[in-house]
Amino acid sequence: MAKQQTEVRELDEGSYVMMDDEPCKITSYSTAKPGKHGSAKARIDGKGVFDGKKRSLSQPVDAKIWVPIIERKQGQVVSVSGDDAQVMDLETYETFTMRVPDDESLSPDDEIEYLELEEQRKIV
Repeated sequence: MAKQQTEVRELDEGSYVMMDDEPCKITSYSTAKPGKHGSAKARIDGKGVFDGKKRSLSQPVDAKIWVPIIERKQGQVVSVSGDDAQVMDLETYETFTMRVPDDESLSPDDEIEYLELEEQRKIV
């Protein structure tokens, strides 16, 4: 999986982090001051990028954590069939099928932006 390590203190809302081996977008980030014996702690709440599940974790701010490298790409809708759309990547011209989000209506020739992490893709 394409990911890199970074310190918890370098994260902020809107960035991505690995929680329970799933890439998540951070929805809230807060820190608690250090106690008498210890380091400051960060509480991170996130939502799974591909599965939509809410997750949270608490870590010392100087701990190392994995951050997924999610690519933002451009595609063009070739055809739509029910909840699936046939999409062509505008860079590689590769075609693949993606699930259409419930709140989205797509039609052929629409240009879309999507997120990709290995074999997982999601329309934004």
